[in-house]
Amino acid sequence: MVTLYRHYDRAGLDVQYNARATVPDIQPILKKYADDSAAARQSLTCQLDVPFGDHPDELLDIFRPAADASSTAGAPVFVFIHGGYWRLLSKNESSGMAPAFTQAGAVVVSVNYSLAPAVTLDRIVDQNRRALAWVHHHIADHGGDPRRIHVCGSSAGGHLVGALLAGGWHASYEVPHDVIRGAAPLSGLFDLRPLVHTHINEWMRMSEADAIRNSPALHLPPAGCPLVVSYGESETDEFKRQSDDYLAAWHERGFPGRYVPMPGTNHYDIVLTLNDPSSPLTRAIFEQMGLAPASSRIPGILPSHD
Repeated sequence: MVTLYRHYDRAGLDVQYNARATVPDIQPILKKYADDSAAARQSLTCQLDVPFGDHPDELLDIFRPAADASSTAGAPVFVFIHGGYWRLLSKNESSGMAPAFTQAGAVVVSVNYSLAPAVTLDRIVDQNRRALAWVHHHIADHGGDPRRIHVCGSSAGGHLVGALLAGGWHASYEVPHDVIRGAAPLSGLFDLRPLVHTHINEWMRMSEADAIRNSPALHLPPAGCPLVVSYGESETDEFKRQSDDYLAAWHERGFPGRYVPMPGTNHYDIVLTLNDPSSPLTRAIFEQMGLAPASSRIPGILPSHD
């Protein structure tokens, strides 16, 4: 056995980073992603396929808050970045939480980006940073407050949240260093070095240098926003460790953050809980955003915020 990362050999790393093998059948969950997102597009006030760049993949879906939750001062913004190991899914399966969040008073933005292996991870990171910059510069036109942008993503999307939280890129994209006011990476990948030795690299094609350059854990910012970290109960040890280590490093720098347990969930269906205002994860993100579930709001009175 040749140890490649920590105490794992190639076979061990493949097991640890094979998220799909942790669920009996992923297809019903992916179908619910798509069905819930389609229902949101049909039932909510939204603007679809808004370009944030010149490439056909560079699109956003934007959902406005419910009429009784609107604020003339602008609503907090929930930006969601989908997972799929950087090679699957799109924004079209990634707005299932929009009903709960718009009802609570948020603008919801679902981000689309190009997929590997057609593009590199550097390109995907760049697209998501440009998407965030677009949101900062234009979300006021859609009822959102550019000073209250929160980002969330699952799996590869959790990695991309980390890439947005990383330091050193903001000036080049003409956004303030504190453009993100809160973040919730779910089942994220923050140190990509072990992936170089797995089947994932068949489509990611990362060198060690690529992995280091794009590892959020190796590029923590000088100042950090409040963080909510979570993952499915049935995830592998390495997926859990990635989030635990990232949160520990966040705390070591003196940044605020918390772990929210989600018993009974897996790597994929934890995303579905975001449309449940009573789930611990959704409640934690609402609290971070200064929102209250619709059922607990008094008509005409909005939650206080900075």
